[in-house]
Amino acid sequence: MSAPAPSPLAIVDAEPLPRQDEVLTDAALAFVAELHRRFTPRRDELLARRTERRAEIARTSTLDFLPETQAIRVDDTWKVAPAPAALEDRRVEITGPTDRKMTINALNSGARVWLADFEDASAPTWENVVTGQLNLIDAYTRNIDFTDPRSGKAYALKPAEELATVVTRPRGWHLDERHLQLDGTPVPGALVDFGLYFFHNAQRLIDLGKGPYFYLPKTESHLEARLWNDVFVFAQDYVGIPQGTVRATVLIETITAAYEMEEILYELRDHASGLNAGRWDYLFSIVKNFRDGGSKFVLPDRNLVTMTAPFMRAYTELLVRTCHKRGAHAIGGMAAFIPSRRDAEVNKVAFEKVKADKDREANDGFDGSWVAHPDLVPIAMASFDAVLGDKPNQKDRLRDDVSVAAGDLIAVDTLDAKPSYDGLRNAVAVGIRYIEAWLRGMGAVAIFNLMEDAATAEISRSQIWQWINADVVFENGEHATAELARTVAAEELATVRAEIGEEAFAAGKWQQAHDLLLQVSLDEDYADFLTLPAYERLR
Repeated sequence: MSAPAPSPLAIVDAEPLPRQDEVLTDAALAFVAELHRRFTPRRDELLARRTERRAEIARTSTLDFLPETQAIRVDDTWKVAPAPAALEDRRVEITGPTDRKMTINALNSGARVWLADFEDASAPTWENVVTGQLNLIDAYTRNIDFTDPRSGKAYALKPAEELATVVTRPRGWHLDERHLQLDGTPVPGALVDFGLYFFHNAQRLIDLGKGPYFYLPKTESHLEARLWNDVFVFAQDYVGIPQGTVRATVLIETITAAYEMEEILYELRDHASGLNAGRWDYLFSIVKNFRDGGSKFVLPDRNLVTMTAPFMRAYTELLVRTCHKRGAHAIGGMAAFIPSRRDAEVNKVAFEKVKADKDREANDGFDGSWVAHPDLVPIAMASFDAVLGDKPNQKDRLRDDVSVAAGDLIAVDTLDAKPSYDGLRNAVAVGIRYIEAWLRGMGAVAIFNLMEDAATAEISRSQIWQWINADVVFENGEHATAELARTVAAEELATVRAEIGEEAFAAGKWQQAHDLLLQVSLDEDYADFLTLPAYERLR
């Protein structure tokens, strides 16, 4: 008797979408199912390991470079694979979700790379997951256009040689996709996003002179990078393309990963193309991991923690040194400012800050950096052009002058700034506004002239939680308490209602957003990720 065929993936609790059959083909779903069978058990083990490691940090309030991987760090002979031509020059990268308008605008932006985001800039509604994939397929086949229903403005792609190279970011390992299940078990969102994109586009991208390139988010250890590497090896064999065609840039946006940068590059060395320094998730990770560590780990208002803070400088300089030592690109952080169409003075001040930030990164040795808006591309480009000239990158700058001790990365108390009452109010205001938009399916939201994504909400609620649990006293004499947070949240909700009017308020998800922010900010048990309880409410 022959063995039964493997169970097919089931699409669960999802209304059919126009053209979904072009993405959810039998062959593509069979590939995702095979990824799930082979790799989800290891994913589950690694998530359990995160919990164990976090408990160890709670016990010791410290971190160090791993003794068991010292041989990798001291071996100067290994390098990552050379960058493919399409990723040799990454001096400006634009980020954003994969909706149709953004797809066209990002590709046309003049940036060298577009981070096409299924993660923090995308609320993972089933529609966003499926149509995002469809938009990328349509872009590669040049079957994409968009007309704004309000303005009537039409958008179309520029010639192929003027378009940004796409680097796609799947969801992190911790998120599941409830709408795709195998025998009743949800498939990890990372494998859904990677699998559908890779299956449909790997050969198509090779034919276009590029390849399947990825950003890997929320990585916490080199073992998680090893899992991704094994996924890549299997996937390339499965569709019959050469090993090493996939390239991955890892976001060093967790404090534990900052101690394993070399090991992460080593695990991915045949597929690695760089590391990225991202601020908000990195700070969120510090709060999350050291939340029991006492007053020396209390962060001030998020906008006061700039990249020039000593412990942030240690992180970014170590990243550049590590990348260039191993032949990888070092990619800098986000310029999140959104230009105002009405206030030239606001723009002038903000553009000066963006320029200073990008000048610093270019002079520190970064090979490129992120922006959130097309208007910022020329500013960032000028900063890197001034340093790079005609060179595609500055990987030859080895930064041997940099020396970072383990304690430098967590020396939060070297920052001469304190939490403020206005900082609390801002955290509440941004948190409520962002979560409300997320619950309506929008993952990238302009709030107070900044492009915010899920990392913003994480740092906002983490700071509220940390300040209350550390019994912070603000400059006005008020203690950070749950009661104060509730009062401020109620006031912010009333402010929104007055701003937008009763009808728009009732049509939104404002009360749900208010309640969820307070839940994840005030619960004694700190939720690992805000997006986990939020996903349960995302319909």
